[in-house]
Amino acid sequence: MKAAGFSWDYLGYYVSDGAGYGTTAAGAALSVFGLGWCIGQIVSGAITDRIGQRAALTLLMLVSAVACASLAAARSLPALLAVALCLGLTMDVQRPAISATINDSLTSSAARTRAQGWLYWSSNAGIAMCGAVGGYVAHHYGYRPLFVANGVACLLFALVANRTLPVQGPSTGHSEIKYREVLRDPSLRWITAASLGAMVCAWGLVGVMPLLMTEDGLPPTAFGIAMVANTVAVLTLSPPLVRLLVGKTDTMRYPLVSILCAGCVCLGLAMSFAALQHTVVGYSLAAVCIVPGEIFYSVAVGAYISTMAPPAATGRYQAVVSGSAALASLSPLGIALALSSGGRSLVAALLAASALLAVLACHPLMRALRSRDGALPTRAGTDD
Repeated sequence: MKAAGFSWDYLGYYVSDGAGYGTTAAGAALSVFGLGWCIGQIVSGAITDRIGQRAALTLLMLVSAVACASLAAARSLPALLAVALCLGLTMDVQRPAISATINDSLTSSAARTRAQGWLYWSSNAGIAMCGAVGGYVAHHYGYRPLFVANGVACLLFALVANRTLPVQGPSTGHSEIKYREVLRDPSLRWITAASLGAMVCAWGLVGVMPLLMTEDGLPPTAFGIAMVANTVAVLTLSPPLVRLLVGKTDTMRYPLVSILCAGCVCLGLAMSFAALQHTVVGYSLAAVCIVPGEIFYSVAVGAYISTMAPPAATGRYQAVVSGSAALASLSPLGIALALSSGGRSLVAALLAASALLAVLACHPLMRALRSRDGALPTRAGTDD
């Protein structure tokens, strides 16, 4: 599915380059997209917990297919902004359902963490493949065939989900645990704050880097090359780094907060470096350097969801944390304005500041995890 996510990855390029509305309009479209993403995560988490993973995933992928087809037909800037909002509503809506499936299927919390890490691996490999294939197709055939292909992929994903996932009703206890109760958990609030700062940097790979490359006059194929480099790094580094963090016996080797903090530092350094580049080689190197930070971040968040999310609220917990990525996707408009007013140095400084705030949020997160009093039932399961 991620390998065919052309509508999301190439929205900024299409608005600025394909439709000819410029970098600021592209930043606005990406920010509107992020607003829809925020709303979509809240809705998808609640739907997953309420009607079950199979029904939720099938329904949401059908809606996503319609949004992709609408992007292929849109022409005016207001229409593109409206479609960007609809695309945001369907962005990553599968994540709460998939996370709930992982947590329901595996009994060991560390095994669930490992599965979340491999979910990151497959997702990012798909995203990188999407960038590589999409850059070639957009350069030679235009953008609209990409959006049509994305819509077809969503339909196929809906069919696969409907055929393969077990029939499942709503999660037990869904009526007792609502968003307002979930958000009372201080550890969830602090990991979401840390995730927000980290994801401003991580989202920069597909949300900020295209804006920078467009300003440098680089074609979509250049972005594709950078994403190929990212793919190779993901495929090469994920297995050893996941083994480093999660041992052969499915036990976490390091504290969750330490892993998250290291990931935030790496993400901030990599994207600050990317903001100062002007060549395909420089951007490709930045796309490689960001991978260890993404892996550390993903394993840490996966460990949190697998151990702290109550069985009746897995979808909501995942939706709240994933909402940080949605909020982070609002940053391209600010980055575009910073780029035009303060240049690359200001963009790099803003990205570094975002990573620093994420690191600072790790301290109260550590205190919250230590003092968690069990007000919400954590997920059962023993580490192997």
